[in-house]
Amino acid sequence: MSHEGGLPSLPIPMPVTLKPRQLNDLDQAQRLELLIDAVKDYAVYLLDETGKVATWNTGAQLFKGYTAEEIIGQHFSVFYTPEDRAIGMPERALRTAATEGRFEAEGWRVRKDGTRFWTHVVIDPVIAEDGALMGYAKITRDVSERQAVDRALYESEQRFRLLVQGVHDYAIYMLDPDGNITNWNAGAEAIKGYKAGEVVGRHFSIFYTAEDRAAGVPQKALETALRVGKFEGEAQRVRKSGERFWANVVIDPIHDEHGRLLGFAKVTRDVTEARRAREEVEKAREALGQAQKMEAIGRLTGGVAHDFNNLLTVIRASADFLRRPDLTDEKRARYVEAIASTADRAALLTSQLLAFARRQPLQPEVFDLGSRLRSLQHIVGTTIGAAVGFELILPETPQFVDADPSQFETAILNMVINARDAMPRGGAITITCAEASGVPAVRGHSAAAGDFLTVEVADTGAGMSSETVLRIFEPFFTTKAVDKGTGLGLSQVYGFAKQSRGEIDVRSEAGVGTRFTLYLPRAIRAIRAPPDPASAPPEILPARRILLVEDNEGVGNFAADLLKELGQEITWVGDAQAAIAALETGADRFDVVFSDVVMPGMSGIELGQLITARWPHLEVILTSGYSHVIVEEGTHGFPLLKKPYSVDGLLSALRQAPRKA
Repeated sequence: MSHEGGLPSLPIPMPVTLKPRQLNDLDQAQRLELLIDAVKDYAVYLLDETGKVATWNTGAQLFKGYTAEEIIGQHFSVFYTPEDRAIGMPERALRTAATEGRFEAEGWRVRKDGTRFWTHVVIDPVIAEDGALMGYAKITRDVSERQAVDRALYESEQRFRLLVQGVHDYAIYMLDPDGNITNWNAGAEAIKGYKAGEVVGRHFSIFYTAEDRAAGVPQKALETALRVGKFEGEAQRVRKSGERFWANVVIDPIHDEHGRLLGFAKVTRDVTEARRAREEVEKAREALGQAQKMEAIGRLTGGVAHDFNNLLTVIRASADFLRRPDLTDEKRARYVEAIASTADRAALLTSQLLAFARRQPLQPEVFDLGSRLRSLQHIVGTTIGAAVGFELILPETPQFVDADPSQFETAILNMVINARDAMPRGGAITITCAEASGVPAVRGHSAAAGDFLTVEVADTGAGMSSETVLRIFEPFFTTKAVDKGTGLGLSQVYGFAKQSRGEIDVRSEAGVGTRFTLYLPRAIRAIRAPPDPASAPPEILPARRILLVEDNEGVGNFAADLLKELGQEITWVGDAQAAIAALETGADRFDVVFSDVVMPGMSGIELGQLITARWPHLEVILTSGYSHVIVEEGTHGFPLLKKPYSVDGLLSALRQAPRKA
């Protein structure tokens, strides 16, 4: 062993492979030398009292690139950077170790090849038994990788801090598990008005309104975040100035890798302006909707007024002629027929108004499409005129549907009229009845082919643009002049199809024509057999004692006179309460109660239900032009005569009313 600076110089041996129990043959010094040399992750070596390298292990050679022969005897400052040597860093390290008993630090060091690496260094003084300083024990570890990771993490944290602090549109801050604020960003200061020093350490409930704090809303928000993993809401919050603002709030719980709650991340955004803008948009939308309603009402008013004035002109002129004393019987019959047919057209217009809104109470029954279309053949021919050809294609076997036959006929006529108006110079209309070969794509639900039957109305007219096709079923929409129609015809078709659990589809091509396809569900209930002529009731209406309940004076007077003319005994009252009073004084005086549905107080349906419960021997017949109750709930089993009703309709209703024992 050589000595330098008072410390033994230990040569670095080559690796030795030892046999089992061979270590026991070595003395303590040899075993220590082997131990130190076996350490490769640390540079472990001795310095003499002046700082020269006295020993060198394998780890030191690996880190710094010097062999023992190259470095032993040189001053350890060779490992320091020039700038550290310039400020006396090596001497300071030894002085600190000697005076304070230990030196520990991290810093840059230099390998033999000149490259730098980051090290963790510990220097301990080596003291002799007499207390004299013999030298220094130096342990160095290469922590470049850890330092790179730490630096990357630090830089990432700094960037994140800068990012959070740079956000001014969001308040981003942390809460501890109890809800106390632990940090504060610039956005929080901008939105809430508090500086970090004013708010850190305080409970976040200071931002809530007094009423929310009294209701425990802040604590509930934290509990929700813990329970479901997130809390999000929109509510009023309070700035430092006391001003309230609308805030969108998100609170997320933060846990460590062991699941322990560290606190909460809270993000708040001031949405006052956005909320105000939404409210303004909503007001504008409502105003636009109101304007569109007024426009629709104006179009409806113009179209309906035109049509009704035409009808009233016929009725008024016919009535004036009927007043003339010199009128012949032939002309009198002609004007009476004109009034009757015009009243039917007025009823059809009212029916269209209700049907397009799906407010028309339907009276479905099972009927054969082919038979019903054949019965319309003459009316269709008269409606379209001689310039338009007409062909009806029907299946060989009966095809039954379950729908309102009257509304069906109206829908067919409306499609025919639409086709006729598309061919002012003539053309051809074809009506085809068949089984559905597929399901209409516009329906929005699935059904098997064969569940539906179709009636197709095709024309060879001018066709429609795609924009017009998209609006063709809209209420009041029409391509005609304001005084040429109400725009309700195709709306009635749409409403009838929807109410009948069917669909209406349209295909049109400019210059080729238009094809309307009405889908109706095939009948699933049994078809009622026609009545046996031998068992038909007699034509003469038997006298009945009728309690007439009608709140409209004009209709009440007319109905009472009409029933009296038909040989009935009539008692007329104005509402349900008066009817109940009349029945309580003597229900046996009546056979039938004939009541309007829509009346002040108790409705006709409610009256009928009460009568059925208290006086079951009485038959109840209802009449109505329109009732939302009937549309929504039906007639509850009572027969219904729709207004305006004819004499034949009234006779039919009274004949079908059975006498109760």
